Amino acid sequence: MTGATLRQMTENDLPAVLAIERSTFPFDAWSEGMLRGELADQPRTRHYIVAVAAGEVVGYAGLAAAGDQADVQTIAVNAGHQRAGIGSAMLRALLEEAGRRGATAVFLEVRADNPPAQAMYERFGFERIGLRREYYDDGTDAIMMMRKLEEAGNANG
Repeated sequence: MTGATLRQMTENDLPAVLAIERSTFPFDAWSEGMLRGELADQPRTRHYIVAVAAGEVVGYAGLAAAGDQADVQTIAVNAGHQRAGIGSAMLRALLEEAGRRGATAVFLEVRADNPPAQAMYERFGFERIGLRREYYDDGTDAIMMMRKLEEAGNANG
């Protein structure tokens, strides 16, 4: 990852996160209220991080964890900082947090029309386990993926 550091997301990060959210997911962006709700559940069942480069939030990611299961809620990187390893670094951090919280499996949904994200998840050992038809607001299908943590041994992808 080039020149970006990861830290816990706070409410002060919401303006920058919302800008990335709306540009990355124009058809089904989360609202400010939804993001505030996620942050309100930190650290009980949620873990949200931001990637910061040159003092600017350039990416964010979130995890929901309960019992032995965790779900990657979201990962997004500002278009100008994609393909620099930031998404991978954030995913690695989420997997490590899931392991710390006792999860044995991590699940996610990824847009069927986003091959780069699918490839990243596959590099980290996620396997396709199903399809949710017309899951996203624009009618795009979601590919459901899962990674077992106890078999992976580590979260380094």
